[in-house]
Amino acid sequence: MRLDQYVAQFWPEYSRSVWQKYIAAGYVKVNGEVQTSAKHSLDEDDEVTIDIPAEPDFSEHQLPVVYEDDHVIVINKPAGVLTHAKGEIVDEFTVADFVKGRMTEPEESNRPGIVHRLDRDTSGILIAAKDSETKGKLQKQFQDRKAHKTYLAVVKGRPKEHTATLDLPIERNPKKPSTHRIGVNGKHALTRYEVLASNSKYSVVRLQPETGRTHQLRVHMAYIGTPIVGDKLYGTAKSPIDRLCLHAESLEITIPESRRETFTAKPPEDFENLMELIGA
Repeated sequence: MRLDQYVAQFWPEYSRSVWQKYIAAGYVKVNGEVQTSAKHSLDEDDEVTIDIPAEPDFSEHQLPVVYEDDHVIVINKPAGVLTHAKGEIVDEFTVADFVKGRMTEPEESNRPGIVHRLDRDTSGILIAAKDSETKGKLQKQFQDRKAHKTYLAVVKGRPKEHTATLDLPIERNPKKPSTHRIGVNGKHALTRYEVLASNSKYSVVRLQPETGRTHQLRVHMAYIGTPIVGDKLYGTAKSPIDRLCLHAESLEITIPESRRETFTAKPPEDFENLMELIGA
C-alpha cells in the first residue's frame, strides 16, 4: 500500500491530499526514518508513526482595526501579511488567524471570515465577516461588483494617458503558472486609473478595479509599460521603500442593517513619503 493511502485509512481525520502535504513536510516516519514521498510503498512489517506539530498560537498577534461591530471587522492590512493560509499547513500569522479569534460564529476552514483578499505585499483596507450570513452577503457584493475598491500605486515612468480605462482580459500564464498575463482567452478585467503626480522616474496613480481578477492591477499596469514599483513578478524588484508600492486606499460596501459605508486607510508612512517626493 502507498504511504498516503495507509495514513489516510488509519488517521481519517485528515484527507489523503492533506496527508500528502504532511508527508512532504516531514511529519511521517517509516521505521523511525522520515519519509517524504507519498508514493512510498509499504511492506507488511513497516511501522508508520506520525508527528504533526501543534498549530502555532497566534492569539497575541494584533492587526490595526479600522472598524468593528458584531458582524464585520475592517483591517488596515500591513504589507507582508498573508490574507489566509495557502493550504492546511499553517506556519505563519495571517489575517484569517486574527479574524478567527473575533468571530461571533465559529467557522472551520483555513480562511474564516475572509470574503476577499489582498496580495501579501499589498497593504490597506480588508473587510472580513464574523458570521456566515454576513459572509454570504459580503461575498455576493464582490461577485455582483457592488463593492467598490480604490488603490494607490507608485508606477515606473508615466502612463501615456492622464486618465484611462483598461479593458484587457487576463489569463493564467501557462509558462509560469504562478503568474497571469493579458490574453484573448482570458477573463474580462477592467481597471480605471488616474495619474495624480509624476516626476522623472515615477508616477502616483489611483486605481479602481471594476473586476477582481488575480493580480489584475499589477498585470494591467505592467502591460501598458508602467509596472508597479517593487513588483517582483511583473516589473522590477527595485523599490525606494523596499516593498510593492500598492495600497488599498478605500472600500465602499454595504454592511448589515443596510448601511452603505466607505472605509479608508492612509498608506504607511514610507509609502506616503515616497508619494510626496513624487509630488502627490
